Amino acid sequence: MKLEAMIAAVQKKLGVQVDGRAGTETWGAIYAHIVKPAIDGLPPAEAIEPADARSEKCIATLLPEVRPIARALVQKAKQAGIQIKILSGLRTYAEQDELYAQGRSKSGRKVTNARGGYSNHNFGIAFDVGVFEGSKYLGDSVKYKAVGALGMDLGLEWGGNWKTMVDQPHFQLRPQWAADLNEKAMLAELRKRMDNGLGVYV
Repeated sequence: MKLEAMIAAVQKKLGVQVDGRAGTETWGAIYAHIVKPAIDGLPPAEAIEPADARSEKCIATLLPEVRPIARALVQKAKQAGIQIKILSGLRTYAEQDELYAQGRSKSGRKVTNARGGYSNHNFGIAFDVGVFEGSKYLGDSVKYKAVGALGMDLGLEWGGNWKTMVDQPHFQLRPQWAADLNEKAMLAELRKRMDNGLGVYV
C-alpha cells in the first residue's frame, strides 16, 4: 500500500479530513487517541505551542483551521535552524486595495497583483512569513525555499511555486472543495461564500 493511501486510511478511521497528508489535524487526532484526549482543555490540533507575540497577533486573524498549521510551520522551521515569524494574515478588502495601489496610484514598488476580494488573504486562509537572524529581517534569503518545503509538507500551498509574481513568503491552506479548481475559480467561490455568510472549509 502506498504511503498516501495508508495515511488516508488512518485519517478516515480517526474521523478527520481525508487527504493523504499527515498535517496538524491528523497528528492532533493521533495524539488524542494514543496519548491523551486533550491538552489544557483544547483539541490537540489547536493546542500546538504558541509562536512569538508578533506571529500570534497575525495568526489570530486567520481562520481556526489555518492557525495550528501556521504555528506548526514556525516550529518546524525552528527545528530546521530557521527563525521565521508570521508577518501578515487576514486583510480586509480595503487593506488589500491599499496594497494594490502601491506602485500604481501610490508611490513604492508593486507588492501585489490582487485587488480587494481577489487575494486569499481576504478570506483568512493565507499568511506571509519573514525569515530572521536574531532581530534582523531577511527579505531575500535561500532559507525561504527551505521554509517553502516545510510548509508544503504540512499541506500548505507555497507562493514560491507560482508561475507569475513568485511570492516566497506566502502560504495558504486550500479548501478541500477547491482541490480541482484554478485560483480564479476558487477566489470567485470564496467571494460568493463571504457574501452569503458561508464557511470556507465546509
